[in-house]
Amino acid sequence: MTYEDLGYNSTLDQYRNEQGLNTLEVGRVISEHKERYIVKTPTHEFDAELIGNLRYTAESRYDFPAVGDWVAFMQYDESKALIHAIFPRRSIIERRAAGKASKVQIIATNVDFGLIVQAVDRDFNVNRLERYLTICNTAKVEPIIVLNKIDLINKPELSTILNTIKQRIKEVKIITVSNKPAGYSQLEELIEAGKTYCLLGSSGVGKSTIINALSGKEEMKTGEISSAVHKGKHTTSHRELISLPNGGIVIDNPGMREVGITDKSDGLEITFDAILEHSQNCKYQNCTHTHEKGCAVIEAVENGEIDQKSYTNFLKMIREKAHFEATALERKKKDKDLGKMIKQVKKQKKNHKH
Repeated sequence: MTYEDLGYNSTLDQYRNEQGLNTLEVGRVISEHKERYIVKTPTHEFDAELIGNLRYTAESRYDFPAVGDWVAFMQYDESKALIHAIFPRRSIIERRAAGKASKVQIIATNVDFGLIVQAVDRDFNVNRLERYLTICNTAKVEPIIVLNKIDLINKPELSTILNTIKQRIKEVKIITVSNKPAGYSQLEELIEAGKTYCLLGSSGVGKSTIINALSGKEEMKTGEISSAVHKGKHTTSHRELISLPNGGIVIDNPGMREVGITDKSDGLEITFDAILEHSQNCKYQNCTHTHEKGCAVIEAVENGEIDQKSYTNFLKMIREKAHFEATALERKKKDKDLGKMIKQVKKQKKNHKH
């Protein structure tokens, strides 16, 4: 294995030289757990943590390493290391943290392709596909839809599902896979050396099985199939980066119950480009596309140019985005007020001493 197999490139090397990080080793974060990280090089894996200065100056989640990050570190024991710097990220796949209205959860960084996995037997849901597409488009990561477990349905059912997707989602590659022999060949052909692929999807859609098939060995445990819900019991509990035999890199994720949208709008605009296109012809510039007379989007929905369900899903995500923005601003204000209060208390204590 080489650094290039792990995704290292000339841009990262240039940054390393410019920042004077040549005396430190370079590695990629392959898993994280409560501010402890496993950092991989072509020959070793290190149990790493941040140096104090990095930890104390961190202002947000973005200042901490995430799975997929490149870091400069110093080894201090046989398998232990201290992280001194995080390299700039090429892409960040993120979502609104489950249950926390204004917090962001980083799913993975430096990703080239998002593999959106859905099982065709039970999990299939176009609304959710559009959510994952929005997350990928926001991160400027190329999405690929992977329909899994196609051996569990018949050809007409699969044809219906493919048509449903194509009606609402244009120009996104769709791959079908199954547990049958050679069922993953289509996907294997896509994997390029040095590129990073992030698996996205709910619990039980077969992400771990896909990783095992691509790697040719049991990298991830897969639970036995539950006859009641027809799904493998979900076993992935944290994010993990795995090197594939052909030099590709894949990141597995715990299944997501919620796919919350953050405050970045460009992902929505790419996913729902037909709506954006029609909105150029709206009578009012600040049209909300919900009730206005002269709204070109509503007109397009009524005459069948825009899919009704896709339009409804778009409005739902726009509301979420607005809510996220409002709560994030509120939190910022609270944090600012708290900061002012702490400064005041410190000042009073100082004056009190004198």
